[in-house]
Amino acid sequence: MFFTLIRLQLLKSMRSTSFAKSALATGFMIFIALLLLSYVFLAGLFLGRIIELIGEGRDAIEFLNSGLIYFFLVEFMYRYFIQKLPVVELESLLHLPIGKKRIIQILMLRSFISPLNLIALLLFLPFGVQVIMEKFGAMGFVSWLGTLLFFSWTLHWFMLWFKQRFEDSMIGVLVVFGTLLLGGGSTYMGWFNVGELLVPLFSAAITTPIPLLAMALLCFFAFYLAFRFYVQNAYLEDLSEEEDVRFVNQSLGFFSRFGVAGELANLEWKLIIRHKKSRTFLMLSVFFLLYGLFFYTNPQYQSEEGLSPIFIFVGVFITGIFMIQYGQLFLSWNSGNFDFFLGKKAGIESLVRGKYLLFMSVSMVCFLASVPYVYFGVDILLIHLATFLFNIGIMVHVIIYFALWKPKPMDLNKGAMFNYEGVGAAQFLVIIPLMAGPYLIYLPFSLLISDYAGLLALGISGLIGLIAFKPLSQFNINRVLSNRYEISSSFRQEL
Repeated sequence: MFFTLIRLQLLKSMRSTSFAKSALATGFMIFIALLLLSYVFLAGLFLGRIIELIGEGRDAIEFLNSGLIYFFLVEFMYRYFIQKLPVVELESLLHLPIGKKRIIQILMLRSFISPLNLIALLLFLPFGVQVIMEKFGAMGFVSWLGTLLFFSWTLHWFMLWFKQRFEDSMIGVLVVFGTLLLGGGSTYMGWFNVGELLVPLFSAAITTPIPLLAMALLCFFAFYLAFRFYVQNAYLEDLSEEEDVRFVNQSLGFFSRFGVAGELANLEWKLIIRHKKSRTFLMLSVFFLLYGLFFYTNPQYQSEEGLSPIFIFVGVFITGIFMIQYGQLFLSWNSGNFDFFLGKKAGIESLVRGKYLLFMSVSMVCFLASVPYVYFGVDILLIHLATFLFNIGIMVHVIIYFALWKPKPMDLNKGAMFNYEGVGAAQFLVIIPLMAGPYLIYLPFSLLISDYAGLLALGISGLIGLIAFKPLSQFNINRVLSNRYEISSSFRQEL
């Protein structure tokens, strides 16, 4: 039955009108996966040498065991954002005369065949052969590596349950943020060393098979947890996204003061909340508000003479992250209903102005949320204020200008990770003005006068952009109007 369903899936893909495009994209992703896995294996080959260099004379096995917790924390994070759920084909399978449990078993087995489940093996297998087998023999090597692999695979099965149960919910976000904070932040801030938690487990695994058996049982329990949940909820309405209707349809009242553009900004906000990909972008914007903690607390980026130039980029990133991410796919978010606005009087103009309003409003919220960074000094607050003004006065027009270069359609219900729908060359080229634009204004005044003069120039340029908002925004509106039929035609192409 497994191979029968695989064959049916292949036939479905080959009969699709977008087969050539899908095959090319799949081939490219396979190439990237093999390349990354080869890098992981090379890192594993030199892992022993790396530990000797950074271990400061400590025993290599003890040092690695104390660092495994950080590997699993990173694995938890990338599995949360990258690992796919095995429920995609349920709609085409549930009506067939196949047992529900058999369908779930097949889908879960397919989910296990993933490059993510090879990372731990490729990274730690060479070290186990080179170091552990040499000191403790084959039994110690098999027990240690098996314990490590079962731990990794437990995360795989646990994530299948966790993502389907809590993804895109506040509980899921809090768990992910809490894991990151308690895992990496506790050691970084000197609260406690979480690396010591797994040392007894993997140290014992070298000399006794008990940890191996325990982790095997835990892996089976995680599998059973996910399997039982999917069997109990293997109905299309249950495995679909559960949403709080009151929250999803909640309007932001102040937008109504801006006429039709405000109503469309409200509509855009509802679009963001309702769809998986846009919600992911919004969640990542909240996540990246913590971006400054990696720079403002790092002595490497501190400058005894004035402000560190890297802080300008950090300020642009923090106060404009939503605008940068969401704005790059400016019209692609509306690819499914663009013709609706095309047929309305002033529909295109109101759509674009509504997006402007939304971007600037969310950037304001990001700036207000970043005010607590004043804890690191008033200079940081001034940087955020100057870069915020620059973002809403200048950068928003630049991002939209690049985003309007041959926009592409996309499916809003797909995840954001490794999803390149709507992405073209323009989304990569916009990185250049994002990186260089603020410094073209800041650096001349900073070098010739002072850092505060550079911040003042950055803020004034943003204010000038706000004063000239109408002609600047009208330029991008005219671009949409002049290419509206070409854009509409491209949006009607099958993904």
